[in-house]
Amino acid sequence: MNDSQPVISCRNVWKIFGQRAPEALKAIRNEGVGKAEVLRRFECVVGVADVSFDVQRGEIFCIMGLSGSGKSTLLRHINRLIEPSDGRILIEGREINSLGAAELRMLRAQMIAMVFQSVALLPYRTVLENTALGLEFRKMPKAERLEASQRALQAVQLGDWANRYPSDLSGGMLQRVGLARALASDSPILLMDEPFSALDPLIRRELQDQFVELSRKFNKTTIFITHDLEEAIRVGNRIGIMRDGVMVQVGAPEDIVMAPADDYVARFTAGIAKNHLVSARSLMAATAEPEELSSLPRVAANADIDQLIDLFLTKECGRLAVEDETGHLIGCVTQEDLLRGIQGPKTIKASEA
Repeated sequence: MNDSQPVISCRNVWKIFGQRAPEALKAIRNEGVGKAEVLRRFECVVGVADVSFDVQRGEIFCIMGLSGSGKSTLLRHINRLIEPSDGRILIEGREINSLGAAELRMLRAQMIAMVFQSVALLPYRTVLENTALGLEFRKMPKAERLEASQRALQAVQLGDWANRYPSDLSGGMLQRVGLARALASDSPILLMDEPFSALDPLIRRELQDQFVELSRKFNKTTIFITHDLEEAIRVGNRIGIMRDGVMVQVGAPEDIVMAPADDYVARFTAGIAKNHLVSARSLMAATAEPEELSSLPRVAANADIDQLIDLFLTKECGRLAVEDETGHLIGCVTQEDLLRGIQGPKTIKASEA
């Protein structure tokens, strides 16, 4: 197993829905026709347009966008629930489009677990039996699958509910069962399609935190679909933002917020609280003369906006020297830099567009 190799790779993936999809794709490439023209001329819908990205081992990669942006369509290519019109999807370096039926079943059973917004538990089976369902499909002996499922329920804090039925559980608890079922399968890849979007805000935040903790503990490689940028920032190591089937921008949460690729992304980020997201490293001005900063109060490069505000207030200074993990000075942050970081990038008003 090569840890430097991406676990999931999408290479120039297209999905065009309609009987004339090959003609539509050819027109897009040769004539540069847009989505509306494809619909008018070919009665086809462009769901995913030339998307490429990699997901590294243990990473949570969030894909977000508005309804109809193509994020869920793209997700379903990863376990080949949908066949691409063109492009390649690779799992552990192996192209899944070329797999036969038996190999594909094995991929879905052993490599990939999926968690939907609707958990779809069987009402006549206990929580434990529902959790063990995937392992039952694999024909794992009953004692082994129930033991593995009990461990997974313990991990999501539902161990005492194993012998209850779905009707006894709240919405948040049902989602935990869905997560436990994915954990019990011991699949290294998780595909999560807006799993927490129907929950109350407080329960949603609790499950987001628990999911991140469990993902790290079990080293899961995850693609997490959401329409909520705050959720993507809270959960994701990196974020990909989609619009009209196109992956508009991919980056770390801080990069997305501080350097949006276009006004579409900037509008998403406009209301995001930056206090615990933006670091001194991203705000600082680099300097070629570290000795000029030696007399200034120091701050760690990963210090967030709240920490910078505290230091400016307590030190009563106009600049702070930024030091890296080794203690070397790498730049400085001024009060003006801090204010710009709090303000964030400006969006273009509709009247100016």
